[in-house]
Amino acid sequence: MFEITILSDQSSWINHYIPTLIQHLKQRSHQVNWVYQATEIKPGDFVFCLGCGQILSADILRNNRHNLVIHESKLPQGKGWSPLTWQILEGYNDIPITLFEASKKVDSGTIYLSDRMIFKGTELVDELRQVQAETSIQICLTFVDRYPEVLEQGILPTGVSSFYRRRTQKDSQLDVDQSIREQFNLLRVADNDRYPAFFELHGEIYFIKIEKLRK
Repeated sequence: MFEITILSDQSSWINHYIPTLIQHLKQRSHQVNWVYQATEIKPGDFVFCLGCGQILSADILRNNRHNLVIHESKLPQGKGWSPLTWQILEGYNDIPITLFEASKKVDSGTIYLSDRMIFKGTELVDELRQVQAETSIQICLTFVDRYPEVLEQGILPTGVSSFYRRRTQKDSQLDVDQSIREQFNLLRVADNDRYPAFFELHGEIYFIKIEKLRK
């Protein structure tokens, strides 16, 4: 039995899926604590940081045997913010996802597990997030189920680093002179509630919300 903490930002979309992870862990007889602030992390075995933009201090990192982060890129490429979104905008539908050890240098710790998320190119943000969440849950469970042997396959990220900046509302702006087809990926990643797509025309701002017809 392990003592496991899940850390997520209180406003993160992934909070909708975390109870599923907790249920699976408890079914395996593990003790689970879910917190929204890094300062609430108690001593234990593992911390899983999901949908979390907080940086863990050295003191907090020492509280548990492993502090684990899931990131949607092939590290060290694509460090930083919203890597899945940025890669969709770049035209990719085959997206790596990695579980690695949190360290003092952001997104630079030992990688223990990796997988790939394959999309058709038609998914909107809720569908993208569902696949991301389900894949993240499975990676967390795999780490726990295979511990400590899983540590033996740990590798350090190698190669040229790149960094994605934090996205803002401005990044959801459409170009009125481009077609829908040309900007479809931007519409795919737009959050209708928090970051809806919009355009400016004749001195006014117009919001566009996108939904898929359910068959």
